[in-house]
Amino acid sequence: MDVRFADPDLDRLETDAGFDAGWPRSVVKAYRKVMGWIWSAVDERDFYNLKGLHFEKLQGRPGQHSMRLNDQYRLIVEFEGSGPARRVIIVEITDYH
Repeated sequence: MDVRFADPDLDRLETDAGFDAGWPRSVVKAYRKVMGWIWSAVDERDFYNLKGLHFEKLQGRPGQHSMRLNDQYRLIVEFEGSGPARRVIIVEITDYH
């Protein structure tokens, strides 16, 4: 899938090994792992098939979905476009507790 980042820090967090944006090491490691899955996905059905992601639509936040990074943190994403041109927008990492 094609990916776009709503926050430039999230783009840098994926590619810069020395950058943590203030997140705990475990969150950064999980984020990079999930980003690998996102880049390799054909479409969003792949996310539903990865049960460990707990990929789900968010209530009260139309058009947004969450993916589990660990027990406490979630990656919030949106989708735009359709078909082969569908794109994932990485919105934010959020603390659910």
